[in-house]
Amino acid sequence: MYSKLADTVSFIQESGINQGRKPILQPLVEYIQQKVDANVDININFICTHNSRRSHLSQVWAQIAAAHYQIQRVRCYSGGTEETAMFPKIAKTFQNAGIQVDIISAGANPIYALKYDKNAHPIIGFSKKYDASFNPESEFVAVMTCSQADGGCPFIAGAEKRIPITYEDPKISDGTDQQDEVYESRSREIAAEMFYVFSQIK
Repeated sequence: MYSKLADTVSFIQESGINQGRKPILQPLVEYIQQKVDANVDININFICTHNSRRSHLSQVWAQIAAAHYQIQRVRCYSGGTEETAMFPKIAKTFQNAGIQVDIISAGANPIYALKYDKNAHPIIGFSKKYDASFNPESEFVAVMTCSQADGGCPFIAGAEKRIPITYEDPKISDGTDQQDEVYESRSREIAAEMFYVFSQIK
């Protein structure tokens, strides 16, 4: 893990999570534990309306947490109910946390390579629908990271389970003096919860 990212992770772990969130996170802990016990692949698809902010934060931090706790065979994905683009502020927030961010394809919907360790396979970040061919077709858990997607998608084809773990959209701060602070805060909140989830796996 890159040194700046390791510092971020240490800070996140020391900060902990809101205790009231543990029951919300427990179904994901149990799903992952069942897969670990069965020694099978663990596919997690984080879903939000536009696949532009919260779902990317969740995907990337969950993958890093799995690597940190050496939980094998974890593959994290993200998707939306529609395709837009990863919001540029999310890429900047990842950079600030110590993740190496490279644009491997520019355009209206850029494709990013997100690396957390010099020898780790990069996480590929771009906006897509949750059922895009890039994502798993079956044997995955759908984690709904926004209430709009959770309510608007009563059925996720191929999902073994769906779990709502929703977060407030940092978009509310766009165009304000608080934008940097709100995005950093949301990133840390999601990171702390993903690290908590994987810390519970035995």
